Amino acid sequence: MIALAGPLTRLEAVVKERGVGAYVVTASADGRPHVTYAAVGWEGRGLAAEVGTRTALNARANPTVTLLFPVRSTDDYSLIVDGSAAVDPGGQRLFLTPTRAVLHRPGPPPDPASSCGADCVPLFDAPSATGTG
Repeated sequence: MIALAGPLTRLEAVVKERGVGAYVVTASADGRPHVTYAAVGWEGRGLAAEVGTRTALNARANPTVTLLFPVRSTDDYSLIVDGSAAVDPGGQRLFLTPTRAVLHRPGPPPDPASSCGADCVPLFDAPSATGTG
């Protein structure tokens, strides 16, 4: 197993705690959204999802993909993971390299200086290409 450092390790733990299902949010080349529920799990340094034809086509055309792990109770947080996707040659597995992840729920932010306008707990934010972020 690949050893993960810092925030990515925390994200891996939160994903594994959530169970195997999440909504996969993609957009077609012309921007039409598509949402489907899929089996999702941690694999290596990212996430893998079993997807259908439309999701695979969208991810190939527009690799910016979001996974939404829904709340499990009324006071729970959703887990939102944004990332860059690649689809296997067979077209049935999507691999997501996380670029940002946050636990989110409605309500005022616990930290007024937060960039999130709701009750958010940032888990992971990949450095930008310039290293500033």
